[in-house]
Amino acid sequence: MENYQAPEQQVIVHKHSKGKQFVSTVTGGIIGSVLTFAFVLSPYSDEILTKLNLDKLNQQIVTTVEKADSSKTNTETTPVHAKTTTSTQNSSIADMVETASKSIVGVVNLQQSSRGFSSQSQTVESGTGSGVIFKKDGDSAYIVTNNHVIENASQVEITLSDGQKTTAKIIGADALTDLAVLEIDGKYASDVLDFGDSSTLRAGDQVVAIGNPLGLDFAGTVTQGIVSGTDRSMTVSTSDGQWELTVIQTDAAINPGNSGGALLNTDGLVIGINSLKISESGVEGLGFAIPSNDVIPIVNELIQKGKITRPYLGVSLADLEQIPTQYLQSLPENVTKGTMVTNVDANSPAGKAGVQVEDVIVSLNGSKIENASDLRKILYSNVEVGDKVKLEIYRNGELKTINITLSE
Repeated sequence: MENYQAPEQQVIVHKHSKGKQFVSTVTGGIIGSVLTFAFVLSPYSDEILTKLNLDKLNQQIVTTVEKADSSKTNTETTPVHAKTTTSTQNSSIADMVETASKSIVGVVNLQQSSRGFSSQSQTVESGTGSGVIFKKDGDSAYIVTNNHVIENASQVEITLSDGQKTTAKIIGADALTDLAVLEIDGKYASDVLDFGDSSTLRAGDQVVAIGNPLGLDFAGTVTQGIVSGTDRSMTVSTSDGQWELTVIQTDAAINPGNSGGALLNTDGLVIGINSLKISESGVEGLGFAIPSNDVIPIVNELIQKGKITRPYLGVSLADLEQIPTQYLQSLPENVTKGTMVTNVDANSPAGKAGVQVEDVIVSLNGSKIENASDLRKILYSNVEVGDKVKLEIYRNGELKTINITLSE
């Protein structure tokens, strides 16, 4: 059978991978809505605005992978943890906001761009977002923000709550979780915000969002609402492939520029990092934040390693519904779900184990695989680098088992 070349979903894109690589361009719909990341673009960069087209973005995260300079990692830093909630009956929301706002910053993404007839590139502002100072260690202070806020940045500028400006170093960024950690001089951090325990949240709990909607002209904007839902699952597309992001739903206003800002409980603890919203005519109050309990392990690993280490399989995939039926005729009639291998890195664990183009993956370690997202979720959540996994595939209509030792 002639090899089929389909639109592909890249399970893992690593710079060290050999062979042809593909990034997914297929995104799913969320009840026909437009999923918009709370990130505002500058009018100075029409090219970037055209590229991202945020007003029509359908669950699309354009992300960057491993932008960290891991040459300077601090393996002795104390990890951050969730803080136990305290009573606020003797303080007001305004008091809490006044204190918390000191740790909310503006994040400006600066990129190199050639303009006009000049061949020389210049640094231009491509967008702004928000960030939260969550840790001080020695002479350094650390800021958490969204990965999509700082993607492709040649320089990141931080604007403090008092108007001071400084540059930040990108310590690490992770496309799948849409999180990034920045480092600034500790002298600019008068205070930090602690993380709360997002597992204790209930629908109806009061929350406050602080950030910079529509840019720094509205820096430090405060909106109030409730937790509308917990443990929501949103399928998003990233430069590392599709991913199901677990989020907190809130009706506190989340607008472009709020990305990376804090969602706080009434005790002033960060229980979420604002990330995205559903934007559609007639839809209001559908904002989403990454839960603090998901943020904490990611930021700790980014500080320690400069990147998130995940198992590497080394294949590109296309789900069966994407593939013309003539390429599926050898499959048994009862096999309607799975994902087909469309490219294999010969030097990857999959390549060395004998996985071939047009193999249809239907299970991993006994767990059913209906699509590439299922495979990625199991790889990144249930197994680790160095583990041996059992892959069940259909090849020319026959069910085969392939044992693979995963690498980084």
